[in-house]
Amino acid sequence: MRIKNDFLRDIILIIISGIGGFLLSLTGMTIGWMVGTMAAASSLSLFRPAPLKIAIRQNGIHTGWLSFGQMLLGIELGQKINMSVISIFKENWLIVGIMLLLSVIFAMLSGLVLWRFSKADMMTSFVGTAPGGLSAMPGIAQEVGANTAIVSLVQMIRVLLVVMTIPFFVYFIHSKYPDSQAVAHQMLAAGTSKFETIYVVWTAVISLAAFLACKAVKFLKFPAPWLLGSMIGAAVIHIAGSSLTGFSLTAWWPHGFSVLSQICLGATIGSKMNKEMFIGVRQTLVVAFLGSVGLIIAMILSAFVTAKAAGISLTTAILAFSPGGIAEMATTSVSLHADSTFVVAVQVLRVVLVIAMLPPFFRLLHQRSEKTAHPSMKKARAEG
Repeated sequence: MRIKNDFLRDIILIIISGIGGFLLSLTGMTIGWMVGTMAAASSLSLFRPAPLKIAIRQNGIHTGWLSFGQMLLGIELGQKINMSVISIFKENWLIVGIMLLLSVIFAMLSGLVLWRFSKADMMTSFVGTAPGGLSAMPGIAQEVGANTAIVSLVQMIRVLLVVMTIPFFVYFIHSKYPDSQAVAHQMLAAGTSKFETIYVVWTAVISLAAFLACKAVKFLKFPAPWLLGSMIGAAVIHIAGSSLTGFSLTAWWPHGFSVLSQICLGATIGSKMNKEMFIGVRQTLVVAFLGSVGLIIAMILSAFVTAKAAGISLTTAILAFSPGGIAEMATTSVSLHADSTFVVAVQVLRVVLVIAMLPPFFRLLHQRSEKTAHPSMKKARAEG
């Protein structure tokens, strides 16, 4: 009976919070569903209005909703990792690999600055500045013990800065120095919205493979198993199926699945916010803003070098290596006739790199900080 009541309370909170996501999505922001839902759920959790108190649990909604949202996100990302992505990486593996590695290094340096010059702890600083995207990093932050409020705000600052500056900057560059070479500008879609038997069956196959991979990754004790596992499972079965059949298999994957993923992630993270998370946030946000500006400038300069070295258009290079969202950069690349396949491929590869490699690093940092912590701090954490 209690489980049933908790489930109903979770559903009510998710629906109410989802209204905030819907309202923000009307602005056209791709990540608006998650940001709006998270903002609404955070407000409910922090202020606990009397009429809705019955729907707000003290410790937030069940973490299973976070796992479900991460699994949907992982399957969507996994479907984007197809043979086109692999071929692009094979053709430009050296320069793409160096740039992806540099983007992670620059982000880590930004995290080091945030840790040294703000009140944020080491784990929160590094997770907050990791270029994994607003959809993935707050969920990982919860798993490794970082401050999800700070991580969400830092990630949001960088995404908003990129979205509000890079398209205009690229448009200016494109108008002054138009690309001489004509490029394909197709987008790597996660699936189709056509509800047909063959598409639905392939969706079931991919979902089953993703679920089994999640269980395997969880058994191996990898961090963020529902995100990492579903992404690996979906990618492997998608590439294997396409290779065996000789053509690209498409799953039934309407935009609503992406929306549902964002709502589940936003509601879970927002519902676990508390006022203590926002102590000393002003200085942290100022440092995070300056660090994000520095990161964006560093990536733009690196894109100039990449364009020269790899012989690709400057517009394509800037959009591919900008630390923003996959959808936002892809949309801009289509409107400017850049190579959106390359842009999406590099953006997806960076997210894969961050999600696959950084969580173990974060866990190692967490264990090290626990060992080196002062005994009084350990006692305080245990009592808390």
